[in-house]
Amino acid sequence: MQTKYIVVLGSLMSGLGKGVVTGSILRILDFYNYKALPVKFDGYLNFDCGTMNPYQHGEVFVLDDSSEVDMDFGIYERFLGKSLTGDLSITGGKLFGSVISKERQGKYLGETVQIIPHLTDQIIKNIESIATGKKPDVMVIEVGGTVGDIENSYFIEAMRQLSLKHEVVFINLTYLPTLDVVGEQKTKPAQIGFRLLLQDGIRSNFIICRTASKLLESTKEKLALFANLSKDRIIDDQDQLTLYNLPLHFMDLGFDRLLIKDLGLKPRDPNAAKIRLWKENVGRTVSPKGEVNIALVGKYTHLRDSYASVKEAIIHAAAKNDVRANIDWIESSDFEGGRGDYSSFKSTDAIIVTGGFGSRGTEGMINIIEHARKNRIPYLGLCLGMQLMAVEYARNVAGLPGANSAEFDSSARHKIIVLLDSQKRITAKGGTMRLGAQECVLIEKSSIARAAYKANSISERHRHRYEFNNKYAPILKKAGLRITGVTRDRKLVEFIEWRTGFGIGTQSHPELKSRFEAPAPLFASLIHEAKSRHAHPSS
Repeated sequence: MQTKYIVVLGSLMSGLGKGVVTGSILRILDFYNYKALPVKFDGYLNFDCGTMNPYQHGEVFVLDDSSEVDMDFGIYERFLGKSLTGDLSITGGKLFGSVISKERQGKYLGETVQIIPHLTDQIIKNIESIATGKKPDVMVIEVGGTVGDIENSYFIEAMRQLSLKHEVVFINLTYLPTLDVVGEQKTKPAQIGFRLLLQDGIRSNFIICRTASKLLESTKEKLALFANLSKDRIIDDQDQLTLYNLPLHFMDLGFDRLLIKDLGLKPRDPNAAKIRLWKENVGRTVSPKGEVNIALVGKYTHLRDSYASVKEAIIHAAAKNDVRANIDWIESSDFEGGRGDYSSFKSTDAIIVTGGFGSRGTEGMINIIEHARKNRIPYLGLCLGMQLMAVEYARNVAGLPGANSAEFDSSARHKIIVLLDSQKRITAKGGTMRLGAQECVLIEKSSIARAAYKANSISERHRHRYEFNNKYAPILKKAGLRITGVTRDRKLVEFIEWRTGFGIGTQSHPELKSRFEAPAPLFASLIHEAKSRHAHPSS
């Protein structure tokens, strides 16, 4: 079967949730057992997201194949329940680089190289190449940015041209504000967005309306009349109790049947077992039997998108344990220099210290890790959170004053964390870290890691330049720190644990592989411990 295409475009403003809409469409198609794949266009001229500041762009999502991609890929994987590949991420930087490289090689035969047709042709070739290689039934293409942005205008033009060659369904995600003064859902901004797309030669098959409350029938009628669409093609995207309910919400509106008809796909019944399992998870997320309090400690908590995957991994694990996770976002720098209110951790059932780069806030992280260890609060350290767990133990248990990471203090007497050997001759920053899926052997049977994964060998995704200094392994092990996971060649430490209580650090980022239907094992184990602590706070 020839691949069909869905293009998701956003108008008026960013942050409306194109990624969640795209993920929901992928999930719906999977419910019907169609093979669906996402592609994401991003207009920035970076080659990928690897060098971007989390404050500007949110988290960098890492795939198994080492690709550093937009955080929307995390949404796609969590909804679809499948691992994706880096060729599905198409950036302006990749495109311009490819076109200029071809020009330098003389492949345009002396033509004047222009945005149209050369750049737009390249976009379409990339799309068709993915379709030929991976053979999806449906490709769902999300165009980053908003209609009217200069940086995505050539993507939109390429999508218009794609529709001349293939069957394409266009979906416009827009925003309907409700003004308190009049209490009315205003359609004028949506009309403007629709008109801008028409000027670009694209007529939307559906308008999905992001609203704070239910889309009114009168609003639907008004938009339908303006857009020359039937009323059932104006789709309500009101706030949900959980974003994972959105595919079910869309199906309740009949969006799935209309979409499949527009694509020209052979009608079939959805997979009832898949839908039932999804509904059960949504139910446990929305109406759990219990709750836990989780402190999430990071360096970039002012922009919570910096830790989107950690947050979602907590939600997945909480649903599995039938509890609601109340997340307390802790900025680590607030606990430096004698500052910080540790009494706020009295009701905390577990602490997670996340990854990050640079020295800011690291002493605050170390102080919080010490508080967790001394008070036996269940603890999970991710990447930097594992490295600083080792530093804290070296300082306060093994008696190594001034112990630190070489990343933060190159003159430290005891460098517990050092630069990876493979990184010492690297000067470029993009795509040069230890990245992607890496195998790990769990070497102790009676460990938190082995109990969580129920396996001897595992694979998790990584993103780091520094590692545990094996020179200090004997000293820290003698002081009571357990090394419970290493690389297959035994050269790198992957997991460390406290001997008493629940305390584990991993050099990996297990949150990147967490799925709504298959929570990350370490997170599931942490929430299980938190649930027990919440039920028996004095134990």
